[in-house]
Amino acid sequence: MFGKRVRHLRNELGVSQEEFASMCHLDRTYISSIERGKRNVALVNIEKIANALGVDIADLFTG
Repeated sequence: MFGKRVRHLRNELGVSQEEFASMCHLDRTYISSIERGKRNVALVNIEKIANALGVDIADLFTG
């Protein structure tokens, strides 16, 4: 569910995985793995993702 939420919010921003990964200072393949639900994500990276999306961390777990 977390990965689907990240993908949804990223698509709302209209950016590719590569652009988004750059915004988060993470690797594109890491973002892809998150969106496919193949990764356990460290809290520090959840914070980076939330900041890049411009949302609170809690918003990544709702909707």
